[in-house]
Amino acid sequence: MNQKIVVSGMGLYTALGKGLQTNFDSLSSQAHALTPLHFLDTAHALEFPFGEIKISTSALLDTLKLPRNKGYTRTSLLGITAMQEALANAGIDRHAGLKVGIINATTVRGMCEVEKYYFKMLEEEGDFSEFSDTIDCADCTHRLADHFKIKDYVTTISTACSSSANAIILGTRLVNQGHLDIAICGGTDALTRFTINGFNALKNIDKQPCKPFDEARNGLNLGEGAAYLVIEKETSCLQRNHKPIAEMKGYCNFNESFHATAPNPKGEGAYQVMKRALLKAQLEPNDIHYINAHGTATLTNDESEANAMKRLFGSVPSFSSTKCYTGHTLAAAGAVEAIFSILALEQQCVYANLNFANPIPDSALIPQLFHEKKQLQNVMSNSFAFGGNNASLIFSKMESKR
Repeated sequence: MNQKIVVSGMGLYTALGKGLQTNFDSLSSQAHALTPLHFLDTAHALEFPFGEIKISTSALLDTLKLPRNKGYTRTSLLGITAMQEALANAGIDRHAGLKVGIINATTVRGMCEVEKYYFKMLEEEGDFSEFSDTIDCADCTHRLADHFKIKDYVTTISTACSSSANAIILGTRLVNQGHLDIAICGGTDALTRFTINGFNALKNIDKQPCKPFDEARNGLNLGEGAAYLVIEKETSCLQRNHKPIAEMKGYCNFNESFHATAPNPKGEGAYQVMKRALLKAQLEPNDIHYINAHGTATLTNDESEANAMKRLFGSVPSFSSTKCYTGHTLAAAGAVEAIFSILALEQQCVYANLNFANPIPDSALIPQLFHEKKQLQNVMSNSFAFGGNNASLIFSKMESKR
């Protein structure tokens, strides 16, 4: 990268709560938010634990003071809420004179609303035209862009579980190359019956709170959420008299093309993406002090990621999965966990990997078992997706300037 690229603002909304402080407080107290469903109507509501945000879509509309007949989906509303905090955290009230873009990630898009009315739509019972276009991923992005009056660059990324990590990568590149002054990057996804049924058909959902990297892991827990990072050059941030939060040190996307839904068990894709992110950052493996692992608690993913970490790092640094707190937030996960990683840098701590008892025999790796203060300079955040679409991000602590 030609100039130092920094994160100048962050905002998120997960099942742990709304806002940076609320989420960090839950992480540091080792309190997860996985419960039966309350708001989503599904036959599986009591069968599995979920990372559901405890507010109705109707209440979200009221909180944001948005109209009820304009096609705002839960996905968009979560995104707007998180983006409000990110912009405020970055000190951006107005963006006149700056080239500002949004790179938004989503997978379920408006399915959360469309699935409610699908059969009525087919039978033409009532007017549901307000939701007719929300099934397109770009609908959510354009609603965010319109709400915040962003026009310079608007695009959508949908690469399954690595979507918002890839949004952060694209935003970083656009800022670094001078196409944008500020890139707002992240993602949003709401829980849907469609998602639950799909993962359940794959036998990938645990009926208990998930156990990342445990020998007895038995699948993921699904969640919902939204998270956004504000990316800009350090010079731009300082010119606005704003203090950068962290440096965007390195990144990589690597597609291993092994299988539609399963990673290479030896971890080749995970190994390559982490290795190349380190090369981009001009760092050595021993420079990484904490890894926020993808850690879905599925049989193949955790084995693959553990093998890759052991191969690359040898003596693996502190690592944990935070999906045991929020559930897997799909397209939002990369940005949610990037923010968790940056909060760890800010607070100089590492998070506990909940529900762990015994290591996977092949790797014998033991994740971080309790919340602990620790000196951190560089942290890594991994996001691995269906189709082998892997992304790895590296953030570094900002050096004090006097």
